[in-house]
Amino acid sequence: MTDSSVGSTPEYQHTVDAVGLACPLPILRAKKALATILPGEVLRVITTDRGAVRDFQAFCRQTGNELLTQVDEVERVTHYLKRRLKPVATTS
Repeated sequence: MTDSSVGSTPEYQHTVDAVGLACPLPILRAKKALATILPGEVLRVITTDRGAVRDFQAFCRQTGNELLTQVDEVERVTHYLKRRLKPVATTS
């Protein structure tokens, strides 16, 4: 996780406001938003649930979307996810 005072945050095209929502709602809202954006676009997700930090790390590992950074602020964490370029391969 990165501190908000270090460097700059990534440019983003879309935002999900998940302030006040508890697990699993921030992940579900992000998943829904990622399904509507173009590959390579960046989604910013604002959360207040402290568990969302690990949740988004696991979500990105499992889905192939890139977690660019997580900015930890006093009362919230902002996550920047880049939509994967290729669909995840499935086996039949």
